[in-house]
Parts: sequence; C-alpha cells; structure tokens
Amino acid sequence: MNSSIILSFSTAHVLSDALYYIVCGILATGVLLGIHLMSRVEKAHLGNKISALAIALSIVITLIKKDILPVWLIYPAMAVGLIIGLLLAKRVRMIEMPQLVALLNGIGGAASAIVASFAFLSLYRGDELFGRTTASLAIVIGTITLFGSLVAAGKLHKVFTQKPVLLPLHQPMAVSLVFLLLVLVVLGGFFSLMPSSVLLTAMIVLAAAFGLIFSVRVGGADMPITISLLNSLSGIAAAIAGFAVTDILLVSVGGIVGASGLFLTQIMCRAMNRKLADILLGKTALQENKTEKEEVEEEQTAKETKPVDPVAVIKNAKKIIIVPGYGMAVAQAQHLVKKLAAKLTENGAGVKYAIHPVAGRMPGHMDVLLIEAGIPFDVVYEMDAINDEFKEADLTLVVGANDVLNPAARNAEGTPIYGMPILNVDQCRNIVIFNYDLQPGYSGVENPIYDRKEGLWVIQGNASDTLAEVLDKL
Repeated sequence: MNSSIILSFSTAHVLSDALYYIVCGILATGVLLGIHLMSRVEKAHLGNKISALAIALSIVITLIKKDILPVWLIYPAMAVGLIIGLLLAKRVRMIEMPQLVALLNGIGGAASAIVASFAFLSLYRGDELFGRTTASLAIVIGTITLFGSLVAAGKLHKVFTQKPVLLPLHQPMAVSLVFLLLVLVVLGGFFSLMPSSVLLTAMIVLAAAFGLIFSVRVGGADMPITISLLNSLSGIAAAIAGFAVTDILLVSVGGIVGASGLFLTQIMCRAMNRKLADILLGKTALQENKTEKEEVEEEQTAKETKPVDPVAVIKNAKKIIIVPGYGMAVAQAQHLVKKLAAKLTENGAGVKYAIHPVAGRMPGHMDVLLIEAGIPFDVVYEMDAINDEFKEADLTLVVGANDVLNPAARNAEGTPIYGMPILNVDQCRNIVIFNYDLQPGYSGVENPIYDRKEGLWVIQGNASDTLAEVLDKL
C-alpha cells in the first residue's frame, strides 16, 4: 500500500461529516466576525486578519475533507499564488489599491467560472439538472465579473480612458445580452445529454461581452458602485459554484462575500442616488465630451485664483472642516494634512474631517488613508453627520476633492453627478482649495464653486508641495 493510499485513508476517517459541518460553521462565523470588525475603523485591521485566517483554514479543511492532499500539483500552484500575493502586498501603493481590489474581484470570478466549467462538462457531478443549472449560472456570473473587473482595473490604472464610453446601441445591446444569457442558463439547466463544449463557449463569450459592455461605460462617478458590485458578484459566483460541486464551505463563504458586497453596493447607490439596474443597463446619465476647441477656449479663459494670501484666513479660523479627496491620495499628502490639522489645533482651532461615501476610487478609500496617517477616529465624520456644520464653520479646507462637493449635482440635469448627495462645502463662508488645477473632476462636470467671488482661495499645484508651503508660513 503506497503512501498516497494511506494518506487518503487517514484523512477520510479523521474528518467525519458531522465534524466537517461543525468546522465549516466555525470558519464561516470567523469570516462574518472579520467583516463585522472591518465595519469599524479602529477594528478593521484585526477583522482583516481574522477573515484571512478563516479563509486559510478553509483551504486546509477542504484539502483534507476532499482527499486532495496527495495531489502534488496543488502545492506548487499555491506557492506561486502565495509569492504573488506577498509581492503585491509589499509593492502596491495605497493609491493603487482600488485597481488591485478590482483585479482581485476579477480573479475570484475567474476561479469560480473555471470550477463551474469543469462541473458543467461533467468532470465533477455535472449530470444532474440542479448541478447543470448552478454551473451555468456560476460560469455566467464569474465571467461577467472577470471581464468587468479587468475593464474597471484598466480604467483606474489609466490603461483605458477613464471617461465613460458609450457604444452605438449601448443600452439595447445590454438588454439583449441579458436575455441571451438567461436563455443559455436555461439551456444549460435542461441540457441532459452529453456535455456540450459549444454551449459552454457560447455562455463564456456572451458573458464576457456583457461584462465589457456594462463596465466600459462606467465613469468616475459610478466607479465606487461598480467596485462594490463586482466584489459582490465574485462572492455570488463562488457560492453558486459551491452548489455545482456540492461544497458547503464554498457556498457559505461565497454567500457571505456576496451578501456583504450587495449591502455595500446598496449603500453606495444611496450615496450616489443611483439605481443599480440603470448602471447595469447603461441608463445612467452621460455627459457629452467637450470638443478640443472648447477645451482650448476654457484653458484660455481659466479662472484666476483670489490674489489674497489665504494663510491669514487659515490662521484666524477657529472652526475648520477638512475635506480630503482623490487628489490627496495621488499626492500622498495625508501626512501633511495631519500636520496641518495639528498645527491648527495648537493655535486653538477645532478641526474635523468630512468624508463623502464615494470619495476616492473605492468605498472607504479616504478613511484608509487618514487611518494610515494616524488621524484620530473621533474627528472623522461621514457626510450625513457633518453636512449641517458647513454653514457654521469658519473655514473649509479642500484637499484634492471636486465631484463630491460639486453643487452642480443639485441642478445640472443630464450630467453624471446629477442627483448625487454632496458635501455642502459651498455653504461655508470661507473655502480654501488645494487642487492640482481648475479642471473638472473625474466626472467631467464643471464646479460652480470656482465661480465664487468672495470667500474662495484656490491654491493650485501638487498638494504635497502646496500644503508644505502653507505649513512653512504658519
């Protein structure tokens, strides 16, 4: 009797079904606990570790229960994946985290689609109606997640244009593809003869097309929602693939990820005043691109900054609100922002931070940057909790933010940000803006705040440089 047979025999008897289900319940609870802790800024680091440990143990318990330990090919693949993960964790900067999250969502969707494809082709329990249907669903959702995530990551990393791309007959194509995908899923469910690679290929091609068509039209305004949705889809695909291969642990963990992603997507939709169906089918408003001539004219008539030195205004303010944005992330200026806030506090001012739910390129982006800089949690406020205080503040300091405070969202119909709740920065009596230039934000919508005649100072340039200059003067 060789070692493989002995090992298979021992693992099969050490872990009974009852014990396996108990362990699965404990591990699923661990993932839930980790996600719960991650909803609290001060506990997020611990929550991330708990969830990661639970997932690692889930892999181990699956290898044992399914008698996969003797399959030596798994271990080199796991080693390669571990090395890649460690390199990414070490080398990827915080500013690049949104595109990494999008890419990882896509990889999760691809893994689910691959597992479901084997199930679909009857290489693993693919002959039953239920198994065939769930495998078809997992293939479709996983492929959509993969290609949608690749486009999202490419847009965030500036490999593709960051502006929304509206293809000819974009919405009818999206609706037609949804219908065709549903037809293929039904065919997959009722296909009871020999496995069909043709049907499998058709599902993958159409799902890939839908993923591309859905995501290519997403601009900066809808990107946080898109990332949340793709995160949810990766979990849903995994859960359904778990049904296809009858793995209860994959079902439970995938369901947890899918549900948490859906909750986050709902929160983001409310924050943006969007309907999820409109985003999926390309119905969200799309601003027309400016012609090259118009852009040149705008540059020639660019608004000049207020000539008065804003340092005196900053020194005299006693109630100050700081609004960080994506520009702060690009400039890696969060540590300078903290130094500025500390200086103002020493001078007797009260300083608070206002965070818009979709500031940055993914949910929680600004919170993570502020935490990284060591800014206390008790001075960081969400939009709804602080919005009424802008009109009472002496000064608002904006660092690299634009769309999340653009008043055009209230009345500029037909623009990507119309109807989106914003930070009421325009209600403050004095505003100092540290932005790279006066160009519109990621949505491409002009900000009326720059037309303000009184109480506005715009300091142009890289935020890390301009903030350092102001700190020296203070």
